[in-house]
Amino acid sequence: MAVTLSVVLILGLFLAALIRYKSLGLGAAAVAVLFGFYLANTSARHTINQLTTAIARAISGH
Repeated sequence: MAVTLSVVLILGLFLAALIRYKSLGLGAAAVAVLFGFYLANTSARHTINQLTTAIARAISGH
């Protein structure tokens, strides 16, 4: 849960920075957020979660 919350926070900040510096419009940001919500309801969420966990463990050395 802690890894998931951290990733969500980092990605949220990254998305906010893209909007702030006009690298991403509000429409594209809305599409990105909706894509994330719909992706979370697919079977791909387990693979993405495992990949994210593996990357976090590799970075932390565990």
